[in-house]
Amino acid sequence: MDGDSTLSGAVVAVAGAAGPAGRATLMRLAEAGATVVGADADPARLAEAVDAARYAHGGSTVIGDTVDLLDLRATKDWVARIEKDFGRVDGLVHLVGGWRGSASFAATDLADWDFLEKLLVRTVQHTSLAFHDPLRRGAHGRYVLVSAAGASRPTAGNAAYAAAKAAAEAWTLALADDFRKAGGDEGPRAAAAILVVKALVHDAMRAERPNAKFAGFTDVKELAEAIAGVWERPAREVNGNRLWLTEKP
Repeated sequence: MDGDSTLSGAVVAVAGAAGPAGRATLMRLAEAGATVVGADADPARLAEAVDAARYAHGGSTVIGDTVDLLDLRATKDWVARIEKDFGRVDGLVHLVGGWRGSASFAATDLADWDFLEKLLVRTVQHTSLAFHDPLRRGAHGRYVLVSAAGASRPTAGNAAYAAAKAAAEAWTLALADDFRKAGGDEGPRAAAAILVVKALVHDAMRAERPNAKFAGFTDVKELAEAIAGVWERPAREVNGNRLWLTEKP
């Protein structure tokens, strides 16, 4: 299938759907004709994001579900509900984020690691394990992780953040290897891909800092476009690959 036809009628889950990147992704997937199921820990912000996507693309099915992605059973129950309600699952977009840093390496607070490990690593572990079987069963299963260039080139004050992002990438690449092995000689049917940004920017940030350059940043709308693009390419092309949306270190 070409273009958005692969996403038309697809069932895609979005973890971390209430933030700016999540909102843009809900919009783009709904525009492409997908059934979109967003999850977030903040029910009020999630409801706003879902309503905005529904309003922008009337007729699209966009729903929200408050899910604790730090609870593996709750995450598995979530994917089971999606399969029961819609018959299949064609993707999981992982947008759960967070950042903590320090002025120097020596000033690193290991409490930052504890915080980031849960948000950036444990949620990847839980979503990938929960969605693994449904994604392998589908014709266009995609697991999409959004990562940061800092995972490949950590800076002194970002040790905890970069290490957590690197761990999330490694976990996702292991999932990709599973998809590769399952596909055999015919190649993988499902794919796990990593979209790499320097940082994200959105309209509210530009309004708050009108003189800022945001050099190398990726707009959340561009990110959403790239996420949709993962379904437009064959699984063999994207599986196990880092797709750079900023300059490669």
